[in-house]
Amino acid sequence: MGEFYDAAVSGADAIDTRPGFAAMLERIEGNGVRTIILETASRFARDLMVQEVGHARLRERGIDLIAVDNPGSFIDDTPTAKLVRQVLGAISEFDKAMTVAKLRGARERRRRDAGKCEGRKSHAELNPDLVALVRQLRRRRPKGGQRSLRDISAELAARGFMNERGNAYSAASINSMLKQLS
Repeated sequence: MGEFYDAAVSGADAIDTRPGFAAMLERIEGNGVRTIILETASRFARDLMVQEVGHARLRERGIDLIAVDNPGSFIDDTPTAKLVRQVLGAISEFDKAMTVAKLRGARERRRRDAGKCEGRKSHAELNPDLVALVRQLRRRRPKGGQRSLRDISAELAARGFMNERGNAYSAASINSMLKQLS
């Protein structure tokens, strides 16, 4: 008896490429277990071909699948059960494709409206006053030229501006701030 889980694995991936599923199969090969219980059929596969091929491979090994939400979907081998399993698999595949399309559309709208959707926030987004101060410190002085990135970092530290780890900003971080649009 055991519980196996594949984190961050797509339902469209073949069952033999899933590390958790492979570990489960290896474990049950020697202990006599012949039944795998799934929460739902869509947790087994969200791609109809992956579902059918995976089910056939397990059946060849003498392993039964039981989906808790529809216990007979993988056990019954009648034409009706096969049709229902395939229809539900196709619906699951369609649902996944629609979710992916909706998320892509939302990301594109967000990028169009806000200019950014994913990734870490820039210094300009997190602390625009800091970026403004860095630009001010970098401006050429009438007598003395332009401050170096390290000098700006030291001045920021003296004024109490530190990075998220409590250290002075690196020259690369200062350079990054200067390149950001405000």
